[in-house]
Amino acid sequence: MVNRILIDTNILLDYLLTRDPFYEDASNIVSVCVDGKVEGCITAHSVSNMFFILRKDYNAKERREILSNLCSIFDVEGIDKSKLISGLQNEDFSDFEDCLQMECAKAYGAEYIVTRNLNDYKVSEIKAILPRDYLELLK
Repeated sequence: MVNRILIDTNILLDYLLTRDPFYEDASNIVSVCVDGKVEGCITAHSVSNMFFILRKDYNAKERREILSNLCSIFDVEGIDKSKLISGLQNEDFSDFEDCLQMECAKAYGAEYIVTRNLNDYKVSEIKAILPRDYLELLK
């Protein structure tokens, strides 16, 4: 069985901004992907969102380098017309961006969406899991 996960934006930000108390788990998630134990995916819209969010901590050149590095570590799933239409038609999600994350996770074949915001994915077709809980599953 191949372990495939989609990593939610909040986990990536925990890692990039060393946000306590979440950094250690986020770092471990990144590590299992770098080590090849897990195939990790991020979404293209996470990259654009992070470019904007990280502006307070990094200049444009630094952000480009950081995000380019993430794109070399992880697979990147884009949003196409069918994902957008499916997401727009899905009225079960209260947050459209989270619905797009799920659509990308489905297309990627992810077993889990690794996130700290489990409530955002209550209606997701792909199970959401906390980083620590996912790491426990790998043991």
